[in-house]
Amino acid sequence: MYGKTVRLKRLFPDPAHRLFSVPLDHPVSMGPIDGLEELAPLATELQNGGVDLLIVTKGAVRELVPVLHPTTLLGIHVSASTALGTTSNRKVLVGSAEEAVSLGADLLSIQVNFGIPEEPEMLRDLGIAADQCRQLGLPLLCMAYVKKANGGTPEELRHAARAAADTGADIVKTSYPGSAEEFRKMCRTTPVPVLIGGGVRLDHEEQFLRIVADSAAAGGAGICIGRNLFQRRPVGPLARRIADVLHGAGAS
Repeated sequence: MYGKTVRLKRLFPDPAHRLFSVPLDHPVSMGPIDGLEELAPLATELQNGGVDLLIVTKGAVRELVPVLHPTTLLGIHVSASTALGTTSNRKVLVGSAEEAVSLGADLLSIQVNFGIPEEPEMLRDLGIAADQCRQLGLPLLCMAYVKKANGGTPEELRHAARAAADTGADIVKTSYPGSAEEFRKMCRTTPVPVLIGGGVRLDHEEQFLRIVADSAAAGGAGICIGRNLFQRRPVGPLARRIADVLHGAGAS
């Protein structure tokens, strides 16, 4: 009954401390892309830079455990597809909440791609995962994306975020809707914490940091950003700048 409440308090210990999470699940869908050739050194650098939560696939836990700091939270991502197939946007469940708990998880993560023919099956999987997480007291993060031109309109992104929350997600990650005003609307209409994802890689680091700061000021609960962070080298200094913003020092 209280397990989920306790775990959510670890994820969001204070209103001024927004969640700094980094998904590292990309090798299943995209292969060993630039920045993710080796997990352990990257994870170490990210943790030293102030990351709160690392999200990996279940098999990648074996590489992460030897370097995982005692205070770093662990998320297990259980949605999968690969770019090698013809239905790469169709995610299927490849793990369960029970398995994630056995691996030491503080959070379960799944993905739903809205706006494609396979959307109903992914919503069904979201419902299954939500029920599993409820029984075990494990928070559920839904990575809710709109697979339409330009990543979806602000209205479509709000719809996806609300649908994910109302189907059982405790936290929603979605694309930044283009402005702080639109993101503020999303946070107001989504009854669970909202994290922004990285989306398309931005060329300029300062532009990226501005979005992070604007999202925090607009009511966001933090970030869940991968390539816009770990494909910039060196990773550590940028991670520390992000941590300053999300953990209060640089919040506007």
